[in-house]
Amino acid sequence: MRVWIINHYAIPPSMGGLVRHYYFSKFLRQMGHQVRIFTASEIHNTNINMIRDGSLYKEEEMDGVPYTFLKTRDYSGNGLSRIYNMLEFPVRIQQAVKHFAKNGEKPDVIYTSAPTIFAAGSALIAAKRLKVPCVVEIRDIWPESIVEYKGMSRKNPIILALYQLEKWLYKNADRLIFTMEGGKDYIREKGWEKKISLDKIDNLNNGVDLEEFDRNRETFRLDDPDLLDDETFKVVYTGSIRLVNNLGKIVEMAEYMKEHGEDKIKFLLYGDGTEREELIKLCQEKGLDNIKFPGKVEKKYIPFILSRSDLNINHVKQTGIMRFGCSLNKQFDYFASGRPVLSDLTVSYDLIERYQAGITLPTQDTETLCKEVLRFANMPKEEYEQICKNARTAAEHYDYRELTNHLLAILENAVGQNQTK
Repeated sequence: MRVWIINHYAIPPSMGGLVRHYYFSKFLRQMGHQVRIFTASEIHNTNINMIRDGSLYKEEEMDGVPYTFLKTRDYSGNGLSRIYNMLEFPVRIQQAVKHFAKNGEKPDVIYTSAPTIFAAGSALIAAKRLKVPCVVEIRDIWPESIVEYKGMSRKNPIILALYQLEKWLYKNADRLIFTMEGGKDYIREKGWEKKISLDKIDNLNNGVDLEEFDRNRETFRLDDPDLLDDETFKVVYTGSIRLVNNLGKIVEMAEYMKEHGEDKIKFLLYGDGTEREELIKLCQEKGLDNIKFPGKVEKKYIPFILSRSDLNINHVKQTGIMRFGCSLNKQFDYFASGRPVLSDLTVSYDLIERYQAGITLPTQDTETLCKEVLRFANMPKEEYEQICKNARTAAEHYDYRELTNHLLAILENAVGQNQTK
């Protein structure tokens, strides 16, 4: 089967990587399928643009997977340049599809991912023109997430227009994949189930390549004294350090521990973002030496970091969007490390609770969080080790090899239904 994956932000792992579609491509190709990933030439969260001349596209194999980069302009932040970039990519999709179709290349199915509904909508139009099915994946529920995170009114004319575009997209897709488990709940809440069949909705969470994770854990190690210190109980966070991650809360936890003389607890926050320097300065002002910000590390080092942790922490700003579930990429790396997870995210379909891989607290209260950290630090060895085993079991259920088999079944179903029309 020939599969075209269209995702504005399908970044190769070696470039920082939003890696979901890299792994799907990798394992689909191992199964004998042909895959082409279309993505933007401007690499998200970097200063890299893969096309600096007038070319429409550039084909390049990266990390063992073929990418087709479509020319888009540079941008920084969330200003006008990014909006232009978001509107430019859908135009490039149409141009590229027309070009490849003219040269005799046509997919059996288009699989598009919707961090923005503009790109997914363009991919759907392209599929209709080629008379092939289109599977639409929802990783970020637009515009509901804008309402929840930015506080915009649902009655705002722009939001109302985006809801209509979203409804059109869902109605016309051949299959829908939600990364969060509550996709059907969302459709019901919007009152769209009469227009959008719930039977065509699937859930396909994020995951982890366990073979690669274990190999990297043994191969790529960090000489970090804080990480290697066996005399401390290490609470580790990995990921972005931005306003939405609300990591000032972890600074508050470090301050609480210091005030209460819990000098064996240390917080290590790996990652970078707009809030990192401000948080470092805040910790210096408070004289906190039990929290460190080692900075961004290559993804290949994450398995070793997490395996040296004693407790991995899930923490971002709580929003109502989590009533439909949550699919944080880091969650599955945490599971793979075989270490307990502490989360303060009130989320439906909670995998931590489902697999008893740690604990989810119904509050983001600093004292409550700290008492839970101390409970894990003083937990009987047998109880702690059982939670570690549960975490690893959870990862095995979300190995990308298994997830790819599920994806393949969805794609084949879409192709089969299209052939019977």
